[in-house]
Amino acid sequence: MGDKVAARARRLVGVRFRPQGRSVETGLDCIGLAALAVRAKDVRRDYALRGGTAEELFAGFRAANMRPVKASIPGDVLVLRPGVAQLHLAIVTNGGFVHADAGARRVVETPGRPDWPVIAVWRKRARG
Repeated sequence: MGDKVAARARRLVGVRFRPQGRSVETGLDCIGLAALAVRAKDVRRDYALRGGTAEELFAGFRAANMRPVKASIPGDVLVLRPGVAQLHLAIVTNGGFVHADAGARRVVETPGRPDWPVIAVWRKRARG
C-alpha cells in the first residue's frame, strides 16, 4: 500500500501550487497532494492557512481510513510544524519526501528528512 501512495505522490511532482488546491489541473496545496496520494474523498477546503488544529486534521485522516504510527515508511503522511500556528503535510518516499512547496510554487520531491519538526505520522490502512 505504502509504495503505491508514494508512487502517486511522485507522479504529482511539478503540479503547480495553489492554496486549497484539490486538482492537478488547477493546482494543489499540501492537503490536496496528500488527499490525491492516499485517495481520500471529500477533503475540506474551508480552513485557515494558519491556526487550524492538529486534531481537526487527524479527524479527517481517520475518516480517510488512516491510522497513526510511530515510525515512517514510504507512503506515510508526515504532519509537520513549519511555524508556530502552521501545519504542513508531506508524503514519505525512498530517500526523501514529496510536498506542495509554496516557495517553489509547485509540488516537489526533496531528498532527506524535512527540516521542520514531525508532530505525527499517519498511514493508509490496507483494504481488508
